[in-house]
Amino acid sequence: MIRRQPARGAASIEGRAAPGALDVAHMLHAQWFLVLGALLALMAYLRHVIERLPVSTAMIYLAVGIALGPSFAGWLAFDPLQQRELLETAAEVAVLLSLFTAGIKLRVPLGRAAWRLPLQLAKLSMLATVVLVTLFGQLVLGLPTGLALLVAAVLAPTDPVLAADVQLRDPQDRDRLRLALTGEAAMNDGTAFPFVFLGLGLLGLHELGVGGSGWLVRDLLWGTLGGLGIGFVVGHLAAMAARQLRRRHEDAVRHDEYLLLSVVALSYGAAVALQALGFLAVFAAALAVQRVDRADVGPAPDGSHTAVAPGMLHLNEQFERLIEVALVLLVGTMVSAGHWSWTGFALAAFLILVARPLAIPLGTWRTATLRPQRRLMGWFGIRGVGSVYYAAFAAGEGLADATARALLDAVFTVIATSVVVHGVSATPLMSRYERHRPRLLRRR
Repeated sequence: MIRRQPARGAASIEGRAAPGALDVAHMLHAQWFLVLGALLALMAYLRHVIERLPVSTAMIYLAVGIALGPSFAGWLAFDPLQQRELLETAAEVAVLLSLFTAGIKLRVPLGRAAWRLPLQLAKLSMLATVVLVTLFGQLVLGLPTGLALLVAAVLAPTDPVLAADVQLRDPQDRDRLRLALTGEAAMNDGTAFPFVFLGLGLLGLHELGVGGSGWLVRDLLWGTLGGLGIGFVVGHLAAMAARQLRRRHEDAVRHDEYLLLSVVALSYGAAVALQALGFLAVFAAALAVQRVDRADVGPAPDGSHTAVAPGMLHLNEQFERLIEVALVLLVGTMVSAGHWSWTGFALAAFLILVARPLAIPLGTWRTATLRPQRRLMGWFGIRGVGSVYYAAFAAGEGLADATARALLDAVFTVIATSVVVHGVSATPLMSRYERHRPRLLRRR
């Protein structure tokens, strides 16, 4: 049974929190929901105005969080270390839904050459980022090897939630740039996990085995291959079951949203239970679902997407937006409360200006990628919810409180910086790219 703890400095009577403490906690709880509801209503009623502004919606959420945080209005407060489990769970749910949505949108048949670019970005570019940030952490920031590697692994994944402006808009979108960024963000959220484990292992918080053999076999090879295999099997079986259901009951398609949500939960749960990478499993499950769907059902009448998931994309996107608002508000609140660091600013500058641009040539090696596309890939390495999850996860694996707080503060600083820098630049850069894309394609 979980009991509400007395507020700091509050008196207690017979082991129970004083009424005043409960009142304060109740009001803080209510204020979060009031702010969240008001912000969602504002975004709904003023969407046509906000879409014309040269800023992303995440920037608005961040600014509201800072304004209502302890340094200004004092309405909102959140301690990421004390409420780490809540933070981890919220970020985990957001990433899972985003990965499944990305998998549904990536309607490129497996084995096609188009997969080469996102695969290389997710593997080679991410590995280069991990190496570069680790070296930066060691040589410039003076971090021990294990902690430097952990920080690098936490910050390596690009974000599938906050990067909506530069990713695939719908399943019919075939733009190489958007396809690459969507596929990369979907896959590197899973492929970063082994390096998180390696960093924890070097800190003595995870079993690596003799000479790292346990990490290599269990965390890297089995984690990756097992996650992909488990997810693909679960997704394939679910899609085949849906096929049989539709053949027997024509109206069964209306219930596919429930089926697909179950695929997210089952693929993730099965992978985690078998010590494989759950994020990769969810992504693979989505690919398997839409593969069967594409072969069996074909395009929906409106041509927007296939019939397996007519409402799933919309449902997932709404969940994503809700959790995006909450998490970016939290980031703004924590920045307002002083949960930022100069180390985080240094990491953000290195990631954006050095590590990401240097890592992209590996990801685009021997691919038919145009120079403007490579430049945009090098710029749009957006960090966000995935890094929040990894930081919260690592903080709960035995790190000292001071180290865990420093890690969380650095990650929040990087995310806040990325939200501002990429939020300001996303709309004008992508608008320019869309204007010039026909000419670029003719010159290929």
